[in-house]
Amino acid sequence: MINKQNITAVILAGGKGSRLGGQDKGLVIYNGKPLIEHILERIKSQVGTIVINANRNQDTYRTYGYKVINDTLQDYQGPLAGFSAAMQAVESDYIITLPCDGPLIPNDLVSRLSRSLQDKSNTIAVAHNGDRLQPVYALLPVILQDNLNQFLTQGQRGVHHWYTQQGYISTDFSDNPDAFSNINTEQQRLRMEQRK
Repeated sequence: MINKQNITAVILAGGKGSRLGGQDKGLVIYNGKPLIEHILERIKSQVGTIVINANRNQDTYRTYGYKVINDTLQDYQGPLAGFSAAMQAVESDYIITLPCDGPLIPNDLVSRLSRSLQDKSNTIAVAHNGDRLQPVYALLPVILQDNLNQFLTQGQRGVHHWYTQQGYISTDFSDNPDAFSNINTEQQRLRMEQRK
């Protein structure tokens, strides 16, 4: 199994939040505190280091004590741009990517994804909730950085397309499908708060 000290969590808070009226999703209040705080609490014991990928409100994110990086590509190019920026910024051999709007991360997310990669350390492990792939919950070797940058340079942005090229491994989380619930709208935020 991959040593957790060799894994950096990359919290993706670089999007536009267009379905939430342009709000910075990582700073949206859920159960009394910003979403980013829920993510940090759940992931910090699972990894060696954390970085936050944010394209705005960077000073606010820095108050949490972690390195904050922005996309190297302009104009909100999607999750792969965040992956690429993170791969350039970290010192670990692996990154685990997480969206900033999914506060229910499993406590064994990293260990299960890591087990999936035991025999195939140069590919990607991606969470699957039993219904569909959860593409932004992924464990990736940083060695794929040049490959990813080439993909982006070609104007490609599709996460699933790039994963397929790498022969990704799907990791089963069907025993805990709600762990990947996320907040894209105010209605979803209210629904999730009522479920607790």
